[in-house]
Amino acid sequence: MAFFDDRQDDVMSDMNMTPLIDVMLVLLIVFMVTLPTITHAVKLDLPSASNIPSDARNRHVTVEIDAAGAIRWDAQPVAHALLQARLAKAAAQQPQPEVQLYADRAVRYEAVADLLSAAQRAGLTKIDFLTQPQPK
Repeated sequence: MAFFDDRQDDVMSDMNMTPLIDVMLVLLIVFMVTLPTITHAVKLDLPSASNIPSDARNRHVTVEIDAAGAIRWDAQPVAHALLQARLAKAAAQQPQPEVQLYADRAVRYEAVADLLSAAQRAGLTKIDFLTQPQPK
């Protein structure tokens, strides 16, 4: 605080430091609060990748079930007895091929469920469901 002397015509040259100190304390508190959140880091083990293109394409097998329940393996008819052997052979391959399952709209749900359980028993893990869009 500045006190006035008895001389009225003198210019007061003292600076009021109170607002400056208040601003500095507020900035100090803001930095103290935000600094731990800025410097907090989580260590991650990120996978490394190479830019060499891979020639190994994901092989897929198309399995179709028509309305009568007949099964086709890559557009070739296959008997129900041979289906489990083909599924086991596909499951033994490395990498496993993707099984793309197309079921007709009129096929019974039981036929699709039987095929899915047979694929699971064989050890296949990648099964895609294919559909065709409805005609407009």
